[in-house]
Amino acid sequence: MSSKFERSGVVYHAIVKKKVRALFDAVSRGDAGPVISSFSTRFEHTFLGEGHAMAGTRTSRDKVAAWYGRLYRLLPDIRFDVSDIAVSGPPWNTIAVVTWRETNSGSDGVPTSASGYNVAFISWGRMTRLLICPDVNVLKATLDRLSEKGNSEAHAEPIVG
Repeated sequence: MSSKFERSGVVYHAIVKKKVRALFDAVSRGDAGPVISSFSTRFEHTFLGEGHAMAGTRTSRDKVAAWYGRLYRLLPDIRFDVSDIAVSGPPWNTIAVVTWRETNSGSDGVPTSASGYNVAFISWGRMTRLLICPDVNVLKATLDRLSEKGNSEAHAEPIVG
């Protein structure tokens, strides 16, 4: 028989999964607001990779908003299909790992798809760190293609700070 604590942990993890899925749904609708408002007072938003327009770490809501603005300008119809969400830890030290596949048409209308995962560190319902781990090779190829077709933002300096 499971303890009351174990049962409450299962319920808590289910709530986290539901909230995380809702954040991906919002981003897929072109609304980054729920993600931005889910951050703690002090946080890090990191997109892996170097030498591309989406890379780097942001620690202010303004910079994160600018980053999502760029994401939507480069990949205006980006959509995420979440395949799995794994949650562990108590409310003050929760980790959620999300595997996903995204599709987009880029600002040039050419269909592209890639997979990746996000790792969210959560304390008392607020994200303290979000690590976005895409297939950087596919992303760089997409950004190169968009740049070749005239989208200068595809090769812009990363938004950091």
